[in-house]
Amino acid sequence: MPEHVLNFTRVFDAPRDLVFRCMVEPHHLTRFWGPIGTSTPLDQISVDARPGGTFATVMVNDSDGSRYATSATYVEVRAPERLSWLEGHSGMAVTVTFTDLGDNRTQVDIEQSNVPEQLLDPRAQAGFLTSLDRFASHLATLTVAQR
Repeated sequence: MPEHVLNFTRVFDAPRDLVFRCMVEPHHLTRFWGPIGTSTPLDQISVDARPGGTFATVMVNDSDGSRYATSATYVEVRAPERLSWLEGHSGMAVTVTFTDLGDNRTQVDIEQSNVPEQLLDPRAQAGFLTSLDRFASHLATLTVAQR
């Protein structure tokens, strides 16, 4: 069986330390985790950002209340450069690399490997990309507040 790999790259207008913190702090994750049309309540996010620590969320479909639980174990946590985790329920491995581009800009490279078949669907990928759009919007509110 071939290993299914997806790669995504996004540049955010925010400093690397802030972008990294937003990926491991629940009060930030609740603002963008999940595609448009879902929410992830703060009380449904658990983060223990250290190797061997766990990450768990429950996304809620805003229109019908369906719930989607996910959990993972961190493999690598190297602030503010890299995060990687393994999802226990799907076997998908995710590595996120944060590159400081200077001028308060950060490139985020996301590699997902062992991607389940249903997440290879272009509609699922489009949904994932909307979560990155939500992340960009959240970062924009934070960087405006810092000025």
